[in-house]
Amino acid sequence: MDRDYKILDKINDPTDMKDLSSHDLIELSNELREYLLDSISKTGGHLAAGLGAVDITVALHYVFDTPNDIIVWDIGHQCYPHKILTGRKDKMSTLRKKDGISGFLKRDESEYDAFGAGHSSTSISAAVGYERAARLKNENKKVIAVIGDGGLTAGMAFEALSHAGGMKSNLLVILNDNEMSISPNVGAVHKYLTRILTGKTFNSIKESGKKVLSKVKAIEDIAKKVENQAKGFITPGLLFEELGFSYYGPVDGHDVNGLVDVLQNLREKEGPRILHIITKKGKGYKLAEQNPISYHGVTPFDIKTGASKVNKVNNKLTYTQIFSRWINEMSRINKDIVAITPAMREGSGLVEFEKNFPDRYFDVGIAEQHALTFAAGLSCGNVKPIVAIYSTFLQRAYDQLIHDIAIQDLDILLAIDRAGIVGADGETHQGIYDISFLRILPNIVLMTPSNEQEMWKMLNTGLNFKGIGAVRYPRGFTEGLDLDLSDEELEIGKSKTITKGEKIAYLVFGTLLNTVLKLAKKNGASVIDMRFVKPIDEKMIISVCQTHEYIFTVEDNVILGGAGSAVNEVVHKNNIRANIINLGVPDNIVSHGSQDEIFAELSLDVHGLENQTNGHIKKMVNLNNNRKKIKEK
Repeated sequence: MDRDYKILDKINDPTDMKDLSSHDLIELSNELREYLLDSISKTGGHLAAGLGAVDITVALHYVFDTPNDIIVWDIGHQCYPHKILTGRKDKMSTLRKKDGISGFLKRDESEYDAFGAGHSSTSISAAVGYERAARLKNENKKVIAVIGDGGLTAGMAFEALSHAGGMKSNLLVILNDNEMSISPNVGAVHKYLTRILTGKTFNSIKESGKKVLSKVKAIEDIAKKVENQAKGFITPGLLFEELGFSYYGPVDGHDVNGLVDVLQNLREKEGPRILHIITKKGKGYKLAEQNPISYHGVTPFDIKTGASKVNKVNNKLTYTQIFSRWINEMSRINKDIVAITPAMREGSGLVEFEKNFPDRYFDVGIAEQHALTFAAGLSCGNVKPIVAIYSTFLQRAYDQLIHDIAIQDLDILLAIDRAGIVGADGETHQGIYDISFLRILPNIVLMTPSNEQEMWKMLNTGLNFKGIGAVRYPRGFTEGLDLDLSDEELEIGKSKTITKGEKIAYLVFGTLLNTVLKLAKKNGASVIDMRFVKPIDEKMIISVCQTHEYIFTVEDNVILGGAGSAVNEVVHKNNIRANIINLGVPDNIVSHGSQDEIFAELSLDVHGLENQTNGHIKKMVNLNNNRKKIKEK
């Protein structure tokens, strides 16, 4: 970094913090913010949440004996200060880069990373498990779960609170209340917290009472006790205490020494406890404080202006922007369209839709399961729900897809964003499983667009299909093709031949088509844009097997159970002898890096596909030659 940090430079792990004075802790928090801002401005990553969590991170590592004491962080958006204080300060320049440190918590990266997570609302459940394991093994460990107010909107968090309260777990939960998840928080819990804590009546009574009673010490002490008791009836304390937790707060989440005092007191208490802290997302960086949504996740940027240092790619639109344009166009025509998102308004491209059709826009919060069953109910009410959701988050609502939608044969459209390789967010966010878990559903039309033109037509097709329509599309920029903003649909289950060859054929599902076409120019292969995973074009598969020696299926999904498996099933069903090899994501966890780097690592770039093609052909030639030699003998 460009400057020296008087205190931070001396911190190699949390043990180096233990002898710091109260003044030093304040300076450490300030330096940590400056370092974080400087670092992320160069690498990109999640910024606003980490800036808001600096003081609580410092206080937690100062008070508790980590890693023996366990801190379980929720999601990991706020984990960068934790990484810096636990020995990874000098590795921040590698953040989210291939072979560098992860943007989330990762158990195999550091002993201080107690639990990995890229999805929200898991921390309390994991911490309850940690606490119970320590008790069973008679280990002296303090266990702390940190969760944001956004994460608390998920049912899983309340399930964990109920369980912990019922078992009287020796657990401390830190509720980091910054009034902002990725998108603005929604729901009754959020409104309750905000209304009570900002209410004029409660605060005016509290402040005026303090002024009068502060002159009489004995009365002041009594008043504080009364205030604390009364607060339980009107603050979140009532909610949490009904779940078996002792409630403390709310307290200033940016007063590091105040947090230290509170945590030292709570450290020695037993049973389920919850500490409610109030923080400001983006704290210490004015631009992020003013617009925390824009600074949730950032590319490298200029600190002074906030301007991104990453240029747009020839003014190309992203696939998310194509979806945004499509749903707005169609919704002006079709009054039955409604849109649902689980707290991803910006990420899923629904900002304009909310402005244009506020009565038909539903943000359900971080509640993917509810989102899908809510969509089921809407469908039963004869409207057309479109669920805009990331591939990785759709996993969380799989039971609802089967039980509430597929079995009842309901009519919805899934707009599945971030399908395939997502890049820097890493293993928890790679959208590489959806084809495998979706294609087994009855009455689903599962589509894989190769470009924005195809995507537009597929969205039209899914909109008008009476059943589960699903369009999966990647993160990133489109091909820059002109759009025909029509209502044209595709013939369901019909593929499209792009190039014709004789010996080699590629059956491609999705945007890897454009990579395969570059290879086909070299080897003269046939290239077929399969378009549909289900129903799959069986006639085309049979024809290709009859006319080509080598058939390769290509997809950005895991090979196991993927689109290639669907092709294999067709071949087997029709008793066809064919030389087929499936190319896609192998049976491994896919880590972080740029999309291009990961595709290269998986041999799904032009060079890798060429090597896989040639290697397989060479193998088969050698095998056939050996068979001939055996026959000759």
